[in-house]
Amino acid sequence: MDAVDKRNVLANEIFTYQINKEKKVFISWSGKLVKVLKGDDAQKFLSKILGLDDQGVQLVMAKVTGNFKRGTER
Repeated sequence: MDAVDKRNVLANEIFTYQINKEKKVFISWSGKLVKVLKGDDAQKFLSKILGLDDQGVQLVMAKVTGNFKRGTER
């Protein structure tokens, strides 16, 4: 993976995701819904996280949601 969590912010597993029966993926950040993926986007996300460790999944969710690009998030 090309993204790196240099400040180790994602070690706290601040992102979570849930999948509903319609195969939509709901991504939350610190308990707040920030992104809903459906269709091809949901499938791409699920294939990317397949086999990754927790840190890797956190990085994928950060990238998909667009958070943690600027380095000012806390």
